[in-house]
Amino acid sequence: MLAAAPPFVPRMPRTDKPFSVRMSNAGPLGWVSDARGYRYQPDHPETGAPWPPLPPTVLRAWAELAGYPHPPEACLINLYAPDARMGLHQDRDEADLAAPVVSLSLGAPALFRYGGTRRGDPTRSVRLQPGDALVLGGASRLAFHGIDRILPDADLLAPEEALPGLAQGWRCNLTARRVNLPASGKPSS
Repeated sequence: MLAAAPPFVPRMPRTDKPFSVRMSNAGPLGWVSDARGYRYQPDHPETGAPWPPLPPTVLRAWAELAGYPHPPEACLINLYAPDARMGLHQDRDEADLAAPVVSLSLGAPALFRYGGTRRGDPTRSVRLQPGDALVLGGASRLAFHGIDRILPDADLLAPEEALPGLAQGWRCNLTARRVNLPASGKPSS
């Protein structure tokens, strides 16, 4: 999948500052960020090629965990080096906010921080292990969340067992999202 859609470094819209996380996508749409802003688009920002299809594992996880009748349209692939972070943010670039975000953790464990729907709400941190699934839906769909740090783990599987091509100490997060409203134009209830 990453051979078809090589990881790229997104940039903050206003400051042009690079993210510390490398990204790629799969599915009909992919999330990108650059000087033009945050958005979903059907092609890779550097190669212009369409994103590869959604992996069957992601589709199965969506079917089992999302509780939503429409399939995901994007799978963000976030690659965290041992020193990478992701600040508190909301996933709100989708038109269909009734659909949950389904997140799968692979590779190194991480300290995940989450709070309420306002930036100043109190936050809490939990450790995400490889193989953990996290669903942000319903009242928590717009919760602020981020990754404080990647955690070393001596018991971690060799990188090629956790995810082919993932270097030791790195974390991969697969995040399935429904972007557009269903054909009716209304979110499913």
